[in-house]
Amino acid sequence: MQEILIPIYEWLKAGHIIFVIFWMAGLFMLPRFFVYHQEDGPPGSEMDSVWIDRERKLLKIILAPSLIVVWVLGLALMSATAAHTQTWFHIKFLVVLLLSGYHGYMAGYAKKLARGVRPLEGKKLRLLNEVPGISAALIVVLVIVGKLYLP
Repeated sequence: MQEILIPIYEWLKAGHIIFVIFWMAGLFMLPRFFVYHQEDGPPGSEMDSVWIDRERKLLKIILAPSLIVVWVLGLALMSATAAHTQTWFHIKFLVVLLLSGYHGYMAGYAKKLARGVRPLEGKKLRLLNEVPGISAALIVVLVIVGKLYLP
């Protein structure tokens, strides 16, 4: 498998980074949508329906496809290198797993909002909005600097 992937490694890496950007953009937007959704009117209102549709489209058109491509290309990159034998990669992999879980939690929260359930206050949603940024920063540091200190 490694012999097949090495010639296209740089293309895999470029695609992986591009779709990580799309995924992160969606993860930054979704909790912000939830804040606006909850502040824009009660369940069943006209604006409630508008926000439900926006959130559904963001999840289906940007977030879900990006998540799939990120994982497929990331696993291909891992197969093309010996990264999976290194400590920095194991930590990065854990952070990506946690971020994927966060994605799932956010998708579940969108379904709750669509049913008229609003379990979190705007302040907590605003705090949740920080998860993707902190995760992205940690992942970038692990990939760029972690290789030097966590072989």
